[in-house]
Amino acid sequence: MASDHSTPHFHNQPGLRAVRVGAKEFMCIGALPPLDHPHIYIDMGGDNEAICPYCSTHYTFDASLHGHSDPAECEWTTEAAA
Repeated sequence: MASDHSTPHFHNQPGLRAVRVGAKEFMCIGALPPLDHPHIYIDMGGDNEAICPYCSTHYTFDASLHGHSDPAECEWTTEAAA
């Protein structure tokens, strides 16, 4: 993440069945640009999992990841886009 105050963005370019994330509020972009879907905000609220309505990626929360993802390649940053 570029900043501790920014919303993390995750993708599922590898086509995994599930992606573990260390944030309950994040943006899903589907695949990497230019094949991404509309970037949508997902809020798990009191749950520990969510499914993206666009790409059907199953996200599960893991607090030990501290805002990152497992696998790490599913985290999208502006540095990754450069």
